[in-house]
Amino acid sequence: MSEESELLRVEGLELGLAGRPEAGIVKGASFLIRPGEMVGLVGESGSGKTMLGRAIIGLQPGAIERRGGAILYRDRELSQLSAREMRRLRGQEISIVFQEPMTSLNPSMTIGDQLDEPLRSHSDMAAPERRARILEMMTRVGIPAPENRLKDYPHEFSGGMRQRIMLASAMLLRPKLLIADEPTTALDALVQREVLELMVEMTRENGTALILISHDLPMVARYCERVMVMRQGELVEQGPTADILTAPAHEYTRKLLAAMPERGPLRSFDDQEVPLLEVRDLCVDYVSRGGLLSRSRRKRALDGVSLSVRRGEVVAVVGASGSGKTTLGRAIAHLIAPSGGEILFRGTPVTPRGKGWMDFRLNCQMIFQDPYGSLDPRFTIRRALSEALYHRQDIAPAEKDARIRRAITEVGLEEIHLDRLPHEMSGGQRQRVAIARAIISEPDFVIADEAVSALDVTVRAQVLDLLADLQQRHGFSCLFISHDLGVVEQLADRVIVMRDGGIVEEGPRNRIFDAPESDYTRALLSAIPTLKRTVTGVELSWRFDAPEAGA
Repeated sequence: MSEESELLRVEGLELGLAGRPEAGIVKGASFLIRPGEMVGLVGESGSGKTMLGRAIIGLQPGAIERRGGAILYRDRELSQLSAREMRRLRGQEISIVFQEPMTSLNPSMTIGDQLDEPLRSHSDMAAPERRARILEMMTRVGIPAPENRLKDYPHEFSGGMRQRIMLASAMLLRPKLLIADEPTTALDALVQREVLELMVEMTRENGTALILISHDLPMVARYCERVMVMRQGELVEQGPTADILTAPAHEYTRKLLAAMPERGPLRSFDDQEVPLLEVRDLCVDYVSRGGLLSRSRRKRALDGVSLSVRRGEVVAVVGASGSGKTTLGRAIAHLIAPSGGEILFRGTPVTPRGKGWMDFRLNCQMIFQDPYGSLDPRFTIRRALSEALYHRQDIAPAEKDARIRRAITEVGLEEIHLDRLPHEMSGGQRQRVAIARAIISEPDFVIADEAVSALDVTVRAQVLDLLADLQQRHGFSCLFISHDLGVVEQLADRVIVMRDGGIVEEGPRNRIFDAPESDYTRALLSAIPTLKRTVTGVELSWRFDAPEAGA
C-alpha cells in the first residue's frame, strides 16, 4: 500500500443509548487511519473515547446503538459483515488492548491457554507450532522463563506483566490495526515506558497502525504522529501532534494542556521541631502458607525504612511497582502489622492500646487509590462521612451534621450529593468524597495512596488544587504516595525514592528532581517526558537527556 492509502475511515459516526434519542455518546466523528500510523485519541473521562474505540471493532455494550455514519476497514463497511466475518476480523486484522488486564484476562484460565485461544480460532497452526509462537511472543514482551509461566494464572503476575500478556495476546496474529485503550494508566514510570516502547517497537516491526486512547498527554506527545481531541462525543480538533501542542486551535485543547501539573513553590520548615511522625527501621514481612509438602515462605516487603514528616509538610513517596510504597503507607496506618521497627507520633511510640494509640487513630486518616472500592456501596455519602466521626464522642450530633455539610462543600460538591450512593457519582466525585471522609475529623496526618492516578487530566488538576488548598487551610501533614512524577513535582515539599522495600534516596523536591544522586532516581525521572509550557501551548521536554531518535 502507498503511504497515502487508507486502512480505516470513520465518517460521521453517531453512537447513543438505545431508546434515548437525546443521549448521544459519539456525535458525528470523522477521521482516517493510514497503515503503520500512530494516532492518539485524548479527552476527559466520559468524552466517548473508549466507546469510539470499541465501536470500531464492534465491541460496544449492547445498550449502545449505532445511529449513523460509516466505519470502513479496507473500504469494507463493518456493519455489513456477518458475525462470523466480524469474529475473523478481530484478532487477525484488528486487535485491542484494554485498560485493565486483570478484568480482561480470564481468572480461571492459565496464561498459556488464553494465549493459545486466538491462535486456535484464527489460524491453522498445529499445537507444537502454536506453542512455539506463544513462547516466542512471551519472550518478546519480556516475560522471563516463559516455559515455566504457561500454567500460571493472571493473579500470579504483576500489573506490568499482565499488561505485557495482553499486548502479547493482541499481537500474536500480527494485526494491521491495534487499538490500545489506556494501556498504562496504573503502571509506574519505568514499567510504563517499557510497555510503551515495546508496543511501539512491535507495531513498527509488523507495520501495524496504532490508535492510542489515553488521557496521558506527555505519553501521546512522545509516541503519536497525529492526535485527535474529543470532548462530549465530538472530535473538536485533530492534526499533527506537534502542531496541536504548540498552537492548539480549540479552547478545549488549551484547557487540557493548561491542566498539566506544574512545580509549586518550595516551602521551608523548622528542622529543629519534633517531627509529627517518625518511622524507625520499619520492617514488614509477608508469609505465604505452604502446602502439605512445602514450607511457608517469607518475603520482606519493607526492610528497615526510616523517615520523618514535619508538621504541615507534604512528603512524597515514589518508586516502581513492588518497591514497597503502598505497604509503607498501610503499615504506618496500622492496616497491616509491622514485623519490626517503631512508629512515633508526636514523639510517642504508636502501639495498639498504648499511650498514644487513640490520639494517633483519630489523627491519622487515609485516602485510598480506588474510592469506589473503599466506599461501602450500600451507604449513602452522608452515612459514609458520618462513619468517619463515629469515634469522636466529643462532638455533639448537631455539630457532626454541620461538619458533614461543611466537608462536602469544602471538596467542591453540593449537599444534594449527601443522599446519593457511590455508584451514582463519577470517578472524580467519588475521589472528592474520599478526601472529605479523610479530612472531616480534622486530622493532623493524612496518607494519600495514589489518590489521583485513575483520574483524567482536568479532574486530576481540580483534585490536586483541592488537596493543596485543604492542606494549607487545615495544616495537616501528608504522606503522598504516587507513581505520577508530575503530580509529585507539583505538590511535594520533600521526596523519598523507594526500591525493593528500602529507601535509595530522599531530599528536598527541587534537589531530587534537578540533581538526583542515585542512578535509579535518575532513571525513574527520565522514563517519561513532560510537557513544558510555551507562550502559545506546550512542547515536549525531558528532565535529563532525551532518548535517541527512534528509541
